[in-house]
Amino acid sequence: MAYDTNQSSGANAADLERGLQGSSDPLSPTFGGGDFISPTQADTSMGTEGSFDSPSLVSQAKISALPLENLTPSLPTSPPAFESEKSSLSAELPALPYHTTSSAQTIALPSSTVSLAPVEKALSEKAIQGSVVLAPHKPAPAAGKGKAKPPKIEASLWIRFNLFFNTYRKFYTFVVTLNGIGLILAGIGRFEYATNHSGALVLGNLLCAVMMRNELFTRFLYLVATSLFAKWPPLCIRLGITSILQHVGGIHSGCATSGLAWLLYKVIELCRHASVNQKSVIAMGVVTSLAVTISVISAFPWIRNQHHNVFERHHRFIGWVGLLATWIFVILGNGFDPQTGEWTATGYHMISTQEFWFALGMTVFIVLPWTFTRRVPVHVEIPSPKVAVLRFDRGMQQGLLGRISRSSILEYHAFGIISEGTHSPYHYMICGVQGDFTRGLVEDPPKYLWTRELKFAGVANTSKLYRRGIRVCTGTGIGAALSTCIQNDQWFLIWIGSDQEKTFGKTISTLIEQNIPPERRILWDSKMAGRPNTVKLIEEVYRSFDAEVVMITSNYNGNREMMVGCRKLGIPAFGTLWDF
Repeated sequence: MAYDTNQSSGANAADLERGLQGSSDPLSPTFGGGDFISPTQADTSMGTEGSFDSPSLVSQAKISALPLENLTPSLPTSPPAFESEKSSLSAELPALPYHTTSSAQTIALPSSTVSLAPVEKALSEKAIQGSVVLAPHKPAPAAGKGKAKPPKIEASLWIRFNLFFNTYRKFYTFVVTLNGIGLILAGIGRFEYATNHSGALVLGNLLCAVMMRNELFTRFLYLVATSLFAKWPPLCIRLGITSILQHVGGIHSGCATSGLAWLLYKVIELCRHASVNQKSVIAMGVVTSLAVTISVISAFPWIRNQHHNVFERHHRFIGWVGLLATWIFVILGNGFDPQTGEWTATGYHMISTQEFWFALGMTVFIVLPWTFTRRVPVHVEIPSPKVAVLRFDRGMQQGLLGRISRSSILEYHAFGIISEGTHSPYHYMICGVQGDFTRGLVEDPPKYLWTRELKFAGVANTSKLYRRGIRVCTGTGIGAALSTCIQNDQWFLIWIGSDQEKTFGKTISTLIEQNIPPERRILWDSKMAGRPNTVKLIEEVYRSFDAEVVMITSNYNGNREMMVGCRKLGIPAFGTLWDF
């Protein structure tokens, strides 16, 4: 997924409610769509609001509607029919092959139906895994009236609480609570180590926070996990590993908050004993505290999402100021002995302190990623006014994300990487127009961009842990999802978007057609077919494909809806993480 400038990462709620209206949110299933098209205009039949039946067609061999003639579907023996555990679902998911000739005729099969919503009676045959999604038999509502939408998913308070109190927040709570207990004990004089080495507790927490956001360290964690625990451990263990790796940001945030708390404690103690401490030491303690405080506050989710430029500049540059101030604070603080009132700033004395090595480690992990920064050529394809497809040299493994910028040090933005593998000559990024940076890619396409050659791993990188899985994405989320399904033939792709081939271009559609066969993909055109009941769609594919896990990349509302639905059905799922 991409995080862009001056825009909220949340969904456009009005667009989601309308369903067929084009959304400005790149992760929306209706992103790229034009004005509202009534069901009659689209030659579809929409269900009632209480039962959202999937309308029209979606060709899986192409991303848009196909001109077909002499369509003669037959039911093959593979994939086999299945029996769903839910009595309300249809049992068969056959692939429907088709034969094409040059003709302007479009698909129209009123005799067959498909429903992806709860039903009260048996349905006719469905086509989900194969080539075509067929039109429902229900009459279309009048244009402008009763716009169909998926049924609202009801879930218990316990399910919603568990989704809220995820592993990220559990990590954060654990780290802050543990450090909070230490602070209380130090405050009442029951923690002698903290009294003598409060600086080590400050820098130890900050070092851990930096490591959890370091590309090299996190790539190492993913490499160890996917190499040692692929497929053989019990599913619950593998799901736990994925959850831990996805949510290490909770440790980052918790340690940063705790480091700031210990820093304030240390400065307060210095001020309390100002008579025996050098004023320069106290002054640098105050400067360091201010810099770290600004850096921490600027990373709050609502600031990061609503004011991305503010986050980038303050969290990075004030953080660098804080690092410099920290070094001065460490040297002065360890060089002055308050008991004797003398300076003992020798090299041997300095390297014998814990604070020195913590500060050195923190500096190395901050500087190291910048040594991989390069200015590289880029080819920009603009298939539509809302999307830029960037092509870079060099193939990549699946599940990686890359940061790009027009400047070497300013405003880096992360996007999912699409590649056919390390053997491929290229990798791609899909950038949906949302903020000023992505808008500039369309209006003024660059020939060169700055990037870090060391890419960082996303949750999809753990797809190697599972025997079979489903990758669900909406809109530009295809950028983070496609590589997994291209490079692993045991993963099924569900992509919901608006007129995908027109919006995202031939490059992306060709990658899909050449690498993912029709029996492993569903490409849902929301402009023609409306918004599907995504939870029902996921459930049916999950049962028929015999998947172990579902990974979702969508906007805030779509992600929440699918995660609630999957949790209610007992389907293991990992969605987009917004607080990281």
